[in-house]
Amino acid sequence: MKIIITGATGMVGEGVMLECLENPIVTNVLVVNRKPLNWKHEKLSELIVSDFIKLENYEKQLSGYDGCFFCAGVSSVGINEAQYTHITYDTTVAFATKLAQLNPTMVFTYVSGTGTDSSEKGKLMWARVKGKTENDLMKLPFKGVYNFRPGVIKPFKGQKNIKTIYKIFIPIFTVLFSSKTLTLKQVGQAMINAVRNGYSKHVLEIADIRELSK
Repeated sequence: MKIIITGATGMVGEGVMLECLENPIVTNVLVVNRKPLNWKHEKLSELIVSDFIKLENYEKQLSGYDGCFFCAGVSSVGINEAQYTHITYDTTVAFATKLAQLNPTMVFTYVSGTGTDSSEKGKLMWARVKGKTENDLMKLPFKGVYNFRPGVIKPFKGQKNIKTIYKIFIPIFTVLFSSKTLTLKQVGQAMINAVRNGYSKHVLEIADIRELSK
């Protein structure tokens, strides 16, 4: 299968990319980033896009793919709701809408988060915005849309993009919250299996991701 990955300059996207590069089912990986990734692999190609909303000049490069693993995102800390909505909702839905036009048989997987608010009415700003993003992605005419809500995530061996504070605390978190911990290898495997076989749910919590990764 041929896969598009966004957010590969961050921890989650990079880990998912590494699983795709290792997995023999995946033959081609296109990472779409705003800045160079600096990874080399025979399966890997890269497309630098400064604005994910303006994709008119990249339609040829984004066509012919079986799946998209959308791992790009930002923390809500330090930004207001309008800014967070533009980055999290507007950018994601615009990118997905273009891919749905170019690849109608594609499966789209979105990395959301535990606690996302599907009602879009809760008190937590980030959870409402993520919930609206999930809901509107599921309205697009893809073959399938799967919203992943991982909890604590253990990095992939050999990753480069891991924040120092995460390196310090992840061993503690994985012990204290083992039932809520996934490895990025499991997340990547589950995404690949979603493209290959589908899944009974379109919003996947930690237990669902773990089950789909098998």
